[in-house]
Amino acid sequence: MENIKENIIKDKEILKKAFKNLVTAKAMTEVYEENFKTVSKYVHATSRGHEVIQTAVGMQLLPQDYAFPYYRDDSMLLAIGMKPYELMLQVLAKKDDPFSGGRTYYSHPSLRDADKPKIPHQSSATGMQAIPATGVAMGFWYKENFSQTLSKGEGLPFETPPTEGKGIVVCSLGDASVTEGEIAEAFQMAALKQLPILYLVQDNGWDISANAAETRAQDAFEYARGFNGLEAISIDGTNFEESYATIKEVISKIRTERRPFLVHAKVPLLNHHTSGVRMEFYRDDLEEAKSRDPYPKLKKLLLDNGFEEKELQKIESETNSEIRKALNEALKADDPSPEDLFTHDFAPTEITEEVGVRSPEGGEKVVMVDCALFAIEELMAKHKECLLYGQDVGGRLGGVFREAATLAQKFGDNRVFNTPIQEAFIVGSTVGMSAVGLKPIVEVQFADYIWPGLNQLFTEVSRSCYLSNGKWPVSMILRVPIGAYGSGGPYHSSSVESVVTNIRGIKIAYPSNGADLKGLLKAAYYDPNPVVIFEHKGLYWSKVKGTKGATSVMPDEDYILPFGKAWVLQEIWKQEAEETLSIITYGMGVHWAMNASEELGMQDKIEVVDLRTLHPLDYETVFKSVKKCGKCLIVTEEPSDNGFSRGLQGRIQEECFQELDGPVMLIGSENMPAIPLNSTLEETMIPSTEKVKKKILQIFEY
Repeated sequence: MENIKENIIKDKEILKKAFKNLVTAKAMTEVYEENFKTVSKYVHATSRGHEVIQTAVGMQLLPQDYAFPYYRDDSMLLAIGMKPYELMLQVLAKKDDPFSGGRTYYSHPSLRDADKPKIPHQSSATGMQAIPATGVAMGFWYKENFSQTLSKGEGLPFETPPTEGKGIVVCSLGDASVTEGEIAEAFQMAALKQLPILYLVQDNGWDISANAAETRAQDAFEYARGFNGLEAISIDGTNFEESYATIKEVISKIRTERRPFLVHAKVPLLNHHTSGVRMEFYRDDLEEAKSRDPYPKLKKLLLDNGFEEKELQKIESETNSEIRKALNEALKADDPSPEDLFTHDFAPTEITEEVGVRSPEGGEKVVMVDCALFAIEELMAKHKECLLYGQDVGGRLGGVFREAATLAQKFGDNRVFNTPIQEAFIVGSTVGMSAVGLKPIVEVQFADYIWPGLNQLFTEVSRSCYLSNGKWPVSMILRVPIGAYGSGGPYHSSSVESVVTNIRGIKIAYPSNGADLKGLLKAAYYDPNPVVIFEHKGLYWSKVKGTKGATSVMPDEDYILPFGKAWVLQEIWKQEAEETLSIITYGMGVHWAMNASEELGMQDKIEVVDLRTLHPLDYETVFKSVKKCGKCLIVTEEPSDNGFSRGLQGRIQEECFQELDGPVMLIGSENMPAIPLNSTLEETMIPSTEKVKKKILQIFEY
């Protein structure tokens, strides 16, 4: 370490670059304050007080590295090569903001430049970036171990690492964020898998108005020591020699030893929490904080090591002039146009038509779970970037529904592996895995368990493409066993599609049979966007009475079913003299509808439309069916109030009003807080063939 410090002092270029970077960030803060009313139209935070540690890190990152800065890290962004003008375009939310096109806040970068570290999108939610960042490190881990995981020794490793060394990940955090539970999930996996990641924790002693003494039992350094295998170091983040030397040594070890570190850097906060929360509102430590200002410390270091005062004054003077000029130019830049709102909600997909053979001649019918299993096996055999992880999917069990049986044995424990019980990590890590070119297929065991993962699904997975202006779509598949049957009780039976369909930026499938499940899984894999697939566990094995229709002849390997194509499973002709009904449904509802129409002997009067995907939703097919039939019933397993199906009901009513012969009706589960364990209560709660029959007769009598 001492040798590194000596070399830093001798290297005038390092010192000069660091000083230039610090005074640039400092000048930007000061210019923002001088132009507060103009610049603070949109909220921003700056790195004032944090400049030295951020500069020390940013100067040492390479293009093969991945960085996850947080909202106070403008010094780090400058140090990796961003220009003040580019950052100002973001603080002013301009059209040419290089990160998001004016969609997200200052110092919320999304960068994919060839000559700089890669920066996937991340949200403002404090600490949320730790899981996606750890996902990148896990992606490195997987790719570096890939050649040993293919069955029969086939295949070669991924790309050869650059001569400067293997890539690393830097995840930057404020100390207050380390109290978040998702941080623990990230630290746990980094320590467990020994992932090549540096968690940089900048500790300024404050949350917003709450200080460390109020909110933290220990600092990040002390906390990290509880994770075996995560080495923690605490430093003075205002001391450039110590910061640069520590980071240099740590990065070198991560590049070569491939293990995680945490560096806890103590720094002062010398500006406002954000432009919207002013420090004078609540701070009582401003004088003490100023005594630790890194600017005079770094300036003295240069003066003590061969620099002249005039030289440093010239750097500062020229920098101040550059910053003011850059702000004036940024203020003149164009704002986004209204049309810009509607771009990059999804990345384009090439999967638009049904291809392959759905029902090969001579094939025997198989259960739905086997269709999914074979789909994933075929994908993994064909694509080295495809991998599967989640709770209990590894070789010992192969999934609680045996939906991953034999996959670990065929493809290796590094390619099909168990995770701890941490749904947030399972979901959010796919952001990082996707960013390094992998295609993760992940699972939560039951729909009821998705709730801890919703934070990541909503803020990180679903918004990445849109808020990065198309640079970082998240290519992943999340499998979710769903639905009630067999007395699963309140924690294994819920329908959650209404919550998930309210998350914009993800595609959602809910198949009713094995062939559809296989075809949609294939489409999801080749889609560059995030996909949630709801798989009704009551249909997996067709053990529920009346669900034999969920079995299918195994489609061939090339069968792909695009999203947004509903299936008129039971089609009728338009009948002017007869009352007819269109049933719009999905999942288990398809079987209730088909059984009900058969038992009533009304197959010639009832059309059944299986939505197959909930987003995108095939409104064209739905409206065509409803307009033809004149009456409509929506069948869902979810509670009937305030849900996805109620929204669809309103949309149909609005679009088809002129052709309707009665109100659009809906049948769903009873509106109770949970599905009870007792079988009588469960049956009372959810729809059934008998209940659907009664509703059909009620509509025909209208």
